[in-house]
Amino acid sequence: MRKELLPGEQVITITRQQARSLFFPVLAFVIVPALAAYACAWVVKGNAQRLAPFITVEWTPWLMGTAVVLAAWLLIAYSVKRIVRWRSIRYILTSRRILAKYGMFRRRDWQVSLMAVRNVGIHQSLLQRALHSGNISLDTGHSGTAVLADVPEAGKFRGFILDAMDELPQGEVFEGEVLGDFEELPWELREGGRDER
Repeated sequence: MRKELLPGEQVITITRQQARSLFFPVLAFVIVPALAAYACAWVVKGNAQRLAPFITVEWTPWLMGTAVVLAAWLLIAYSVKRIVRWRSIRYILTSRRILAKYGMFRRRDWQVSLMAVRNVGIHQSLLQRALHSGNISLDTGHSGTAVLADVPEAGKFRGFILDAMDELPQGEVFEGEVLGDFEELPWELREGGRDER
């Protein structure tokens, strides 16, 4: 993150989405291996031969292997996939910007300048309220609204955003300096450019 900071910019906080989305993947990570071990023990005890008489003792390694492979596939396809997805989302608040980064292998991100934010709102479901999380919307006026989904301690995070907005220098910011007068802008950056003579 240090390489991505602007001159004079400081990181205030970094967070991830609320970890409640990991409840079922972690539960599956515990239950699936237990069920696979139970299935392997059930096959070893000869219960498969009692259930289906055509199954012989030679099938035991194949049945056990099938149970292990099926459990591994479920863990990778469901639990690990969701844990990696949760781990790859970060919300970063700096003294000048809010950044949202998504993805580990395929990266997607966006950023909003604190100078552009006009309103900071929190939207919470009943479950989010109970867990102190929420969706934070950043109204930027002309360009629309950006949403940080399922932020933990949403009230505190919004407070950090508002405090950072209060500490911004008054006036327009251009390359780290406060401009008090339109005449200080280079001619190329003024609206309409250089006068034609």
